[in-house]
Formats: sequence, C-alpha cells, structure tokens
Amino acid sequence: MSNLPLMPMATAVWLVENTTLTFKQIATFCGLHEVEIQGIADGEVAKGIKAYNPIISGQLSREEIELSSKDENRPLQIKSSDIEISNEEKKTKKYIPISKRQDKPDSALWLLKHHTILKDSQIAKLVGVTKNSVTSIRNKSYWNYNNLNPKDPVALNLFSQKELLEAIEKAERRIKREKKEKEKLKQSN
Repeated sequence: MSNLPLMPMATAVWLVENTTLTFKQIATFCGLHEVEIQGIADGEVAKGIKAYNPIISGQLSREEIELSSKDENRPLQIKSSDIEISNEEKKTKKYIPISKRQDKPDSALWLLKHHTILKDSQIAKLVGVTKNSVTSIRNKSYWNYNNLNPKDPVALNLFSQKELLEAIEKAERRIKREKKEKEKLKQSN
C-alpha cells in the first residue's frame, strides 16, 4: 500500500459525499475495505466523523478525481507524501513548565545582546513573550532585570536555529530596505 491520505476515514466520507468514484477506488485510496466505504455511503459507518476535503489539503486535485471518475479501473493518485501542516504547528502554544519560564526573558536578553539587528517584535515572537517585555528588557526597566542571565534560546530549545536564521535574514532585508529609503530621501533633498 502506497502512502495514505491524512485522516483516511474522514477523507473517505468526503469522497463518498462529493464524488462519483466507485467504492473500490475510494477504499484503495484511503486504505480501507470496500465494505467500510459501502457502510459510509449507507450512513452506518463513520457516524459523526466530519468530512475532510483532500483537495484543500493538497492531497488530491479536482483533475485527479475527474480522471478516476471517468475510468473506474483507474486508481486515485495522492499528490504528495510530505504534506506540510507546519502552519498549524507554529500557532500552538506549548506549555512551559514554571522552572523553564525564566528562560524566556533570559533568552530575550541574550538575543538583544547577540543579535542587535532584531526588532523587539521579532524577539518577542521568537521567544514567546510580549513586545513590551522585550522593550523593557532592552531599556533595563524590566521588573526582574537584575536577575536575568543571558541564555542561548536555541540551546534551551525555545526555537530552532533555522527560525533564528530566518529572523536575522528578515532583519537584514529590512535594514537594507531602510538604507535605500534614506539614500532616496538624501538624493531628493
């Protein structure tokens, strides 16, 4: 069996409800038994399972469904095995144990010292603190400033080296853009 779609049962529900594919084609694509697909169509199997659209997730195209709808011997081909779901992942706030919570302001201080080109908002986003916290750490007015110890956030596993490099590249692009804008202003005056 080749790679299966995300949420095969929910995908099968969607395919049964929204296509003219045969039960065999849907069963083969979703890695399920034809009897299960028949049960979905009869409303006996997968009760309460919300249909999952494989077109929106990029696992199938309308063209692919149409080709297989016209030829019942043609199996559906999944589009890619490495479907990116990274957007969902980033938005999830992970729980930080109390013992680790001090790491965030410490990391913000480390970033302020080692990567001066990063904006407060970038540091806040990377570390997971408010922009006001970063600004107060920068201004040394943070409530606990005297107890902060700069710590490398990548080493603390707050975010990846790749995310840090992306933030630095973004900051470098912003600085170049700002320099160009200043030069334009000087020339126009």
